Amino acid sequence: MKTLHFIKFTCFFVFLSLLYSCQPTKSNLELPALFSENMVIQQNTDAIIWGKATPGTIINISADWGSSTTAKAMEDSTWQATLKTIEAGGPYSLTIEAPDTTISIRNVLLGEVWLASGQSNMEMPVAGWPPRDTILHSAQVIANSENPQIRMLTVERTTSITPLTDVTGSWEISNPQNTGHFSATAYFFAVKLNKELGVPIGIIHSSWGGTPIEAWISNEKLSTHEDFQTIANKLKQIIPQEKAYHQWLHSMNWISVEKTDINQEPYKNLDIFDHYCSNPETNTDNWNSIQLPGEIENSEAGDLDGVFWYRKTFEIPDKWEGKNLVISLGPIDDMDVTYLNGERIGGYETEGNWLVERTYTVPAEKIKTGKAVLAIKVIDIMGAGGINGKPELLTVYPQNNPHDAISLAGEWKYKVVAQLFEKKLYLFDPATDTFEKRPKRPIVLNSHTPTTLYNGMIAPLTPYSIKGTIWYQGEANVGRAKQYLELMGLLINDWRDKFENEKMPFYYVQLAPWHYNDVKGTSSASLREAQRRALNIPNTGMAVTLDIGDINTIHPANKADVGERLALWALANDYGKNMDYSGPLPSKIERQSNKIVIYFKHATEGLIIRKDVVNQFEIAGKDGKFVPAQVKVLEDKIEVFAPGISSPAEVRYAFHNGAEASLFNGAGLPAPSFTTEENFEK
Repeated sequence: MKTLHFIKFTCFFVFLSLLYSCQPTKSNLELPALFSENMVIQQNTDAIIWGKATPGTIINISADWGSSTTAKAMEDSTWQATLKTIEAGGPYSLTIEAPDTTISIRNVLLGEVWLASGQSNMEMPVAGWPPRDTILHSAQVIANSENPQIRMLTVERTTSITPLTDVTGSWEISNPQNTGHFSATAYFFAVKLNKELGVPIGIIHSSWGGTPIEAWISNEKLSTHEDFQTIANKLKQIIPQEKAYHQWLHSMNWISVEKTDINQEPYKNLDIFDHYCSNPETNTDNWNSIQLPGEIENSEAGDLDGVFWYRKTFEIPDKWEGKNLVISLGPIDDMDVTYLNGERIGGYETEGNWLVERTYTVPAEKIKTGKAVLAIKVIDIMGAGGINGKPELLTVYPQNNPHDAISLAGEWKYKVVAQLFEKKLYLFDPATDTFEKRPKRPIVLNSHTPTTLYNGMIAPLTPYSIKGTIWYQGEANVGRAKQYLELMGLLINDWRDKFENEKMPFYYVQLAPWHYNDVKGTSSASLREAQRRALNIPNTGMAVTLDIGDINTIHPANKADVGERLALWALANDYGKNMDYSGPLPSKIERQSNKIVIYFKHATEGLIIRKDVVNQFEIAGKDGKFVPAQVKVLEDKIEVFAPGISSPAEVRYAFHNGAEASLFNGAGLPAPSFTTEENFEK
């Protein structure tokens, strides 16, 4: 009897197993953010489409312009296919089907797709970063930006120790509601292309302010450079520790700081442990110490963006009681809320004020003799953060009597209370020393860490079919010009490999003039020279900004000309337009007795030297000492000479940080700064 029951049970179990095995397996079909509504796909090509699904799943892809294809999910769940596209047009629909799932992508256009990347001058939006960093005529540009043929996907800032497979972002159509947060340089580039070509333009915008070029290069490629082999290998080794840290971080409570239509100022009125950290009674004996002025990155906290509190105790003299008191803090990067004895006395809680010097006045009735506690909440959203001005700006004094000041420079207490990651502030309770209990990391990743931006913001975009790349970056590498030239070659070849486009056009912006704390210095001029020499890399081009910079701001307001000048290179070289696209470029140098003759290409309409600009040419003998030079223009060449130099050896033009363009061609395009020196970085 027992045997019969056992046989029945076994048969029933086998029946259930067979029944279950006959059930269809879920496909778990997924697409990356690139493939979404309003997307632009490169015309007239074999466009690459990819995603994820259960291994073995067959995926059918069809477009209503008449093309279709299939793919099969591999063992690692990834699938990839090529889909033939036709000439520009639309809107179309793209359908991706698995046995149990259908994804329809609507309002798709075929056109020209470009990647826009770099640091803050590429990231800077059409709306600007007021009040200091603005875009010329931005309100008018935004109001008149309705154009369904221009679309942009902005990649959310992300760092990663390993290459990611997806980004956060969505395709948006150019209109007054969206254009304000488009990259200004990329937008004006797209407008020019659209106007001249009459086809849809899609921009994938992936940039991050203040970042160096090495952060945008893959580990595989960067490790071939001697200067970065050690860090590249170290980053591979610490992957487990980095994963452990992020698991811990994501276990914390968080606050979203993503901008929305309702809330354009997400950092305003945020309570990040304000009462606890500003309260004079809070014991800070176990808080860490830091020397101010200084950057938080130089502290034990390491290189992170987020929220941290500074505390300083000082004595108010008897003679100050009952007088208005001025708290001078200098510039704070990026935002702050400042308290004295637990009461708020001022703050800047909106973006764009990182250079604004903070000066807060405390009314007389609040000033009492004895101990006073100054507490400052600092919100750092990118790059170096903290109170980082000059020591003499960190003072407290009676109003109208700055000579009777007490210095606040020196040792302060600080506490990290939040980390900014993926538009979220992850909170660390200061009362329980949460941040101090974090998993330790041998290297604290940030936007400056080599390879991390490639992993987080470029790798997930590959191998999307793009026409080419525009690039505006270099400020963060000033001081490393020769290395930068080598890294430019690595980055361009790296991206061409990863996007499977070995001749991909790569057009970039030569840095605009800025003082770099030394107007007459040559540190940024050397970087500009590295950029000029990178033109030797095939299929590259350079937009010169020597005439549209502003030595008082690193973010010049005229981004329209920048974008249009980049577009000229593309229109002439990639779209067959017969137009002037470059300013004069030195092509040959001849040393003739007491003069140097410079020949130029892109000077078919003649060379023009502006008389209203201080002479920008210099010449040097064998001693290498440059002196102002005299010049003589002869069609497509310039003779350069100077009294007292009988055997000139070198010549340079506009080779200072704050230089101003004086040399143009007949089309009105400026020449880049340049030098003939082999050792152009000193």
